[in-house]
Amino acid sequence: MRAIAVVNQKGGVGKTTTAVNLGHALALQGSRVMLVDLDPQAHLTACLGLHQAADAGVDRVLLHGEAMAELAVSARENLVVLPAGSALAEFADQPGGTERAFILSDAIERQPPNVDFLLFDCPPSSSMLAINAVIASNDALIPVAGDYLSLTGLARLMLTLQRLQPMLRRPLHKAMFLSRFVARRRLAQEVYGKLLQHFSDNLLNSSISEAAVLAECAGVGKTIFEHRRSSKSAREFRELAGDLLYGRFAHYEQEAASHVA
Repeated sequence: MRAIAVVNQKGGVGKTTTAVNLGHALALQGSRVMLVDLDPQAHLTACLGLHQAADAGVDRVLLHGEAMAELAVSARENLVVLPAGSALAEFADQPGGTERAFILSDAIERQPPNVDFLLFDCPPSSSMLAINAVIASNDALIPVAGDYLSLTGLARLMLTLQRLQPMLRRPLHKAMFLSRFVARRRLAQEVYGKLLQHFSDNLLNSSISEAAVLAECAGVGKTIFEHRRSSKSAREFRELAGDLLYGRFAHYEQEAASHVA
């Protein structure tokens, strides 16, 4: 089982959009996927049209030690969702020491769900919820919007991940990609250049373009593959899933191009 935390302290970069559509992309390829809504706002379940699934979920895992599989809700073929639950904010607000950072990881080790992928949709903060997700994960997947504020937020996030390093029980692989990307914008191209310069080993080959169709998906409770399966956005999420599965990073493409030249 591969656990992936979709994480960024900055809001508005597309974490929930990424978790929903990447999860469905993996499920459509035949993988068994569980999406875990770790944001008390519970946007992930709403994006899948599961408006009646918000009362119980990962809050009971974190607060009462219940099994993830018993609280998960079927969403699509090969895809289940563990909702946030109405009491998730209580966990985030509770006082406590470092041991609280391992509650999710311990729950997974104790009663691992029968899936190939766990995807955690994290809140836009470095709260105890996000820390639990990172410690429980093999990968930190970081959407970065094409603006300078996102670069500043990325620097803070990388520092946070570095500080968590002594607490990790397994290697954490960091991968990032440009989200809400508008290729014709000079600023977006400059941000891409900065990422390639400073994080070339971590930058995935794919990017997700800014598209109204992705915003529409949330409103109708469907993934991009259900709403516009032949769209550019659907193709980009399929490519992103492939990059993550097979480790296709931008610097590899640059090296290959230089060898051909």
